[in-house]
Amino acid sequence: MQKQRSITVLPYIVAAQFACTSVWFAGNAAITDIIRQFGLSADALGHLVAAVQLGFITGTLLFAVFTVSDRFSPFRVFFACAMAAALTNLSVFVADGFSLLLVARFMTGFFLAGIYPVGMKIAADYHKEGLGKALGWLVGALVLGTAFPHLVHVYTSSFSWKAVMIVSSLLSVTGGITMLFFVPDGPYRSRSNGFDPSVLRRIFRNGLFRSAAFGYFGHMWELYTFWAFVPSILYTYFDQYTSTGQSVPMLSFCIISAGAIACIGGGYLSRRIGSARTASLALVISASCCLLSPLFFHFSFPVFCLFLVVWGMSVVADSPQFSTLVAQAIPAEIRGTALTITNSIGFAITICSIETINYLRPYIAPRNLYLILAIGPILGLLAMKKQLQKRE
Repeated sequence: MQKQRSITVLPYIVAAQFACTSVWFAGNAAITDIIRQFGLSADALGHLVAAVQLGFITGTLLFAVFTVSDRFSPFRVFFACAMAAALTNLSVFVADGFSLLLVARFMTGFFLAGIYPVGMKIAADYHKEGLGKALGWLVGALVLGTAFPHLVHVYTSSFSWKAVMIVSSLLSVTGGITMLFFVPDGPYRSRSNGFDPSVLRRIFRNGLFRSAAFGYFGHMWELYTFWAFVPSILYTYFDQYTSTGQSVPMLSFCIISAGAIACIGGGYLSRRIGSARTASLALVISASCCLLSPLFFHFSFPVFCLFLVVWGMSVVADSPQFSTLVAQAIPAEIRGTALTITNSIGFAITICSIETINYLRPYIAPRNLYLILAIGPILGLLAMKKQLQKRE
């Protein structure tokens, strides 16, 4: 009975996650028009993405400290944050300068803290078994939601850039309502008694948690920086070969959204070889893509695009498996807090990575810039040793 209920509810969780996370890269998809309207410099892309990440970190830290998703019904937390994220996403319309634009994106990131990790917590509350597969679908929805604004921009390019923001906010509202009406508390939810300062110490004393979390941190060094700079990678290639007529927003959507297929496929693969091995395989492939990236700028356009698709798939295929490993290592009553604090630290790392690339852009040839991203998956692989040993 519980298994049937989990299968019935999962599509609603996945749909809500896709809809609400569309606000994440809405500003990124319209960045060219935003730069033009506000008279910004080229490095504005990195700063705007970092503002969202910083907001997410702040939100996740507060959610973790006050054990919000463990104390309150997570579907209500999700709904409230979806509504707030929709409003803050639209608040860029009243921004009259770069500072207010950064604040608007920061607040959107803040409320995403009640969407992404809380969505994973809800999925974990419904799946005692097969969590890797369930989270594969859920993170696949996140990937598709992240990529979706690029597709919206393709079909609204004849309108104002504000169309991207409006569509993504409407989706967030729809996702929040879906969660509120169709996803009650899960059968495996264990409610927390309230704030306990010792919770974080308990979490990080767990060796299996540390192994999974540090693997995840290495993965995060690469993931969002790759997503943020996919358009820049494409423009670098086109500038090199003076190509014209290529749609960067459409290509960006295809490259990023390919990760959704990898997340779902990785979820099924994890049922055969385990989450730890699935995550490690993805780290090996994505690290190889980082190291080989300078070479592929010399290949033909179809080969270059295929390479980026493979990179786009491998860079995120491990994400749901890391979340699964974290959730499985931690008692149910503090699982939401563990997932949230892991997300918080992981996203702090993304800011360091994004701003490192931003800083080095004037000093390193564009085709060599992304070698730096290999640091993350290589360190992540080293951190996974304990998880892999447990499963031998």
